Amino acid sequence: MGRRAFLGGLAGTLLARPLAAEPHNPQKRIQIGYLSPSALNALESVWLLEFQKALSTRGYPMDAEVALVPRYAADRHERLPALAAELVDLGVDVILTFATPASLAAKAATTTIPIVMVAVGDPIGVGLVTRLNRPDANLTGLALNNVESAGKRVELLKQAVPLLSQAAVLANPHNASFTALQVARTRAVADRMGVALTVVAVTSPERLADTFAVVDRRGAHGVIVLPDATFIAHRERIAHLALQHRLPSVAPAAEFVGAGCLLAYGPDVGEVYRQAARFVERILRGARPSDLPVEQPTKYELGINLKTAKALGLTIPQSLLLRADQVIEYSNELGRLSQNVDSHTGGTI
Repeated sequence: MGRRAFLGGLAGTLLARPLAAEPHNPQKRIQIGYLSPSALNALESVWLLEFQKALSTRGYPMDAEVALVPRYAADRHERLPALAAELVDLGVDVILTFATPASLAAKAATTTIPIVMVAVGDPIGVGLVTRLNRPDANLTGLALNNVESAGKRVELLKQAVPLLSQAAVLANPHNASFTALQVARTRAVADRMGVALTVVAVTSPERLADTFAVVDRRGAHGVIVLPDATFIAHRERIAHLALQHRLPSVAPAAEFVGAGCLLAYGPDVGEVYRQAARFVERILRGARPSDLPVEQPTKYELGINLKTAKALGLTIPQSLLLRADQVIEYSNELGRLSQNVDSHTGGTI
């Protein structure tokens, strides 16, 4: 074979190769883009730190070999496409995306840079992938399966408040595709349990107080917080307003009960970030995203805030307490909140 023919064949082979990141080159500093619909906040920073530590233990130490390039939309979802385009223009090696809106924006921005999504509720339902075992082209990661767990939250709130007949659902209209799936599942279970639902749109974090005033006017006896990055970032404000309006609340992550919500049911998001490091490592070593099945958590945690229950005049059934992974109590002697985790390994309802 002549030299020209050989080079032509080699070029054809390279062009035909399936998508994959270049294998790790210790001489090149890796850039990992991070795209979030939230504003920079302490909780998300902790999760990102968990990701970075996990990646370091897998042979990719931050600062020395890896640079994180974050972009935050500050709860303005319309900014996500432009921020995703920035990361593409920078030529990052991988894009890590938090939640559904950021993942959709990244997918629309590139078909070549590998994307690892984190904490996406229903990747098939919102059109991110067509199947979990062989995800599409350049995108894979971790889903929270929050559509199925939405019904469990209604059941939990009803168990904690047996006389519950009307509840408000806090929904983010800027996360429309996933919100629609969540509302449908929540309503189906609520109808079966005799709970009338009112969906209340939270158009911006600044309007949360107005939102709860609407909830009051509509006569709701409880609040269901849908999984959403903006709600997680503003969980303390949501918990405070729910308590101020004397509304029992159920939310999708343990951090909400730490902030003061009555109940929370969902996976450990910090662990999801740690597992995302495994995906990124494999991609950096040459794996194709389409060869890495999308994963879902196998364990969901129930959290209960007994201080909030006491303030609302509620007695949490012993059956719920026995299932809980996290119980927050108020100690008069210490005058502060303390967190107790049951010694059992259960918690799945």
